[in-house]
Amino acid sequence: MMQTTNGSNGAYRPLVSAQPRVAMLVSRIRVEEKLLMAAFSARGIEPQVINDGDLIFSVENGGRPVEADVVFERSVSTSRGLYAVRLLEMAGIPVVNSYHTASTCADKLLTGAALNEARVLQPRTRVTFTTESALDAMEELGYPVVLKPVVGSWGRLLARINDRDAAEAVLEHKATLGSYQHSINYIQEYIAKPGRDIRAFVVGDETICAIYRQSQHWITNTARGGAASNCPVTPEIDDLCRRTAQAVGGGVVAIDLLEDPNRGLLVNEVNHTMEFRNSIDTTGVDIPARVVDYVLAQARVSQPHLELAGIAI
Repeated sequence: MMQTTNGSNGAYRPLVSAQPRVAMLVSRIRVEEKLLMAAFSARGIEPQVINDGDLIFSVENGGRPVEADVVFERSVSTSRGLYAVRLLEMAGIPVVNSYHTASTCADKLLTGAALNEARVLQPRTRVTFTTESALDAMEELGYPVVLKPVVGSWGRLLARINDRDAAEAVLEHKATLGSYQHSINYIQEYIAKPGRDIRAFVVGDETICAIYRQSQHWITNTARGGAASNCPVTPEIDDLCRRTAQAVGGGVVAIDLLEDPNRGLLVNEVNHTMEFRNSIDTTGVDIPARVVDYVLAQARVSQPHLELAGIAI
């Protein structure tokens, strides 16, 4: 039981600050998770590491499958992460990121809709459900176009389509793959970016740093070999990224920006379980420390008795 003492007004207040109980939900321990655990440890907190494959949820009566003041979701599996976050929140456990943010960012169509409602500029996009309408949409946008899966990361299954013959071939492949998601055609105009894009990191209400991702290939993801270099966070980048983060629900997100020669910065995608190993030394910003401080702040918001003594948040 927590000890208490009388305050100056006679009310009881905590005598000894409680340490927050933090759980990390993972699929496997990657470099990022090791860095995050080290940042927690530096603050005197050892998070409970939970493999998402070990959890058993009781849907009908809620229950608390995890005893924690906050859960930090870092699942590699998008579907496991989303369902786990929804059930954890149903059990009354706050999660970073929230289900609202995670579910919006996990689906490119839902992300695009949220950005549009917030009047955030993004590439022109068309969504269709048949091969015929997809071909019409591509003709309307004008080749080349980019065809994307609505769910996916690391630059997988992206296709730059340069003409109608290529469009017909790719769409035929999608139509025979079987997944319902492949029957949804998410088509964007191709942006002639200057051999790079920008990935910015937002924690709470601050754009903490950004990198350029450069490549001779049109896909510039570092997971696909793109080279990272520091990108100064200009007032324009900061404003756009904070508005974008707010539009998708806030929290800890990575935002991909494209530099359009005519319209300026456009938001391409938003990631809610970002990787950052290549961006720490590049930017000089201790990204895991900033993320951990945000997670601990959410624990304090959800459990006001946690004073988190000695932890600067």
